[in-house]
Amino acid sequence: MMNVSDNKPGGDWRDALAALRTGEPDTADTAADEAESPADIIQSAPLLITYERKGRGGKHATIISGFECDDERLRDIASTLKQRLATGGSARGGEILVQGDRRADTAAILRSMGFKVKGA
Repeated sequence: MMNVSDNKPGGDWRDALAALRTGEPDTADTAADEAESPADIIQSAPLLITYERKGRGGKHATIISGFECDDERLRDIASTLKQRLATGGSARGGEILVQGDRRADTAAILRSMGFKVKGA
């Protein structure tokens, strides 16, 4: 028969649970450590922003080149730019294309994200 005094706070089940937790990594802390913001990416050279009209069927485009990150991070940065500029675009081959002449706006957003920008 179980005695009421045996069921006190900090009983055996809590000790057993604490022992289990010490052997496992805390997934919340590791996920937060792995997530980087675009500003965490170290750029050795500034990003180059150019404006193109030729070869695009008369359409204007702002091209941002010089990224030193993987394609997944590049797509994340492009997505952020497109959302904040409310425009279309794409990311491939180490470059981001933003529809229209948005050089000044793009430069301002990239600077706020922690990148060094040239050519805007």
